[in-house]
Amino acid sequence: MTEPHDPAADPPRRRSRLRRGVGLGAAVLALLLAPALVALWQARDLPLIHDISTDTSDPPRFVAVLPLRAGAANPAGYDPAVAPLQRAAWPDLAPLDLPLPPAAALERAERVARAMGWQIVAVVPAEGRLEATATTPLMRFKDDVVVRIVARGDGSRVDVRSVSRLGVGDLGTNARRIRDFLARLAAPA
Repeated sequence: MTEPHDPAADPPRRRSRLRRGVGLGAAVLALLLAPALVALWQARDLPLIHDISTDTSDPPRFVAVLPLRAGAANPAGYDPAVAPLQRAAWPDLAPLDLPLPPAAALERAERVARAMGWQIVAVVPAEGRLEATATTPLMRFKDDVVVRIVARGDGSRVDVRSVSRLGVGDLGTNARRIRDFLARLAAPA
């Protein structure tokens, strides 16, 4: 029969190495968890929604990504009940007016989406629609994005919708994605 191990009986050097190993492990764990904890802290006051759109009265609709969303926990249909929650949390999210004709705006939108690392699923110039899948960097969650571009005066109006496939809330990821996309789209080429 083997007797239980008594760490106090170990030589001091071995105990010291063990403490350093435990300390190093705790530090690595803290570094790995830090981004998630920061995100949770920053999102503590955000609503538990996962579908964000610059047009909450007529959000852009998904077509091409629907087969990719088969079995997704979150539906592709828009729930109008999230509109007031979104407006309260992100009142600045709005369509973008560009001084470009729709075809040029769509080409630019595609370049920006590719630069952001989105996987382009469809570009439909006749409908002014781009659909893509964005993958979050840390957890590798898949979120779907649809961009709708329509003529407005001498230019274009751009609407964007970003929807998580999983999760009750997105910790603000979809809103940040839309803001970033619109800022890059509006920047001088």
